[in-house]
Amino acid sequence: MSLYTGTGDKGETGLADGTRVSKIEARIEACGDVDELNAMLGIALASGLDSDVQEVLSEIQSDLFALGTHLADPRNDLNTRVPKANLDTNSVKKLEEWIDDFDGQLPPLRKFLLPGGGIQGASLHAARAVCRRAERRILALGVDQVPSVVLQYINRVSDLLFALARAVNFRHDFQELEW
Repeated sequence: MSLYTGTGDKGETGLADGTRVSKIEARIEACGDVDELNAMLGIALASGLDSDVQEVLSEIQSDLFALGTHLADPRNDLNTRVPKANLDTNSVKKLEEWIDDFDGQLPPLRKFLLPGGGIQGASLHAARAVCRRAERRILALGVDQVPSVVLQYINRVSDLLFALARAVNFRHDFQELEW
């Protein structure tokens, strides 16, 4: 398979249903932000995280491919056509369990925190900020234009990334600066 096809040379790309759209179309912008989030998770993974955090992030990376597939499908019927693109309420529940687990290992949060800590925690905070932007881009499509589980999933990912950033900083004795 060639890395280039030439089909996008005039500023268009294809959606999952075969429709050709501008690369700056809102749906493509949302896909791009999800792709950037996935790349940010790759940076975080490269920073030498603990194995339990690596496992969580690797699973999220796979799910983000599924989420991007849903965004690229205006017909919203991929769950039936592409089994590995399945995102459902169990996917969201798994994120909530991870949030509860990692947050339960931390001292209570009493104030806002400045993003930072060690490079590992800071990279997770950066990923969280990208995740929030991706969420806003997805919402800009309209809540009726994407499956509700996509909105739920991306919202929980940002919450999880915050909990992971705190957990990583706590485990490695990097102080969180309160605001």
